[in-house]
Amino acid sequence: MTNPTDIDPATQASPGGPVDPRLLEILVCPVTKGPLRYDRERGELVSEQAGLAYPIRDGIPIMLPDEARRLEG
Repeated sequence: MTNPTDIDPATQASPGGPVDPRLLEILVCPVTKGPLRYDRERGELVSEQAGLAYPIRDGIPIMLPDEARRLEG
């Protein structure tokens, strides 16, 4: 049995599915080329600079601006 503290948070269950942590390290926003923040609860990669949140589906980030959700505020 695996100890829950031994599990990498990036691979734990999320609405979009588990994401490879190595992928999270190299992805950037396709609009700004800036950093992304992983929001595990929503299953999204968030670009604060662009004001967009890119969905993750079946563990695959969908990095298309047309598919992104606009951030409120």
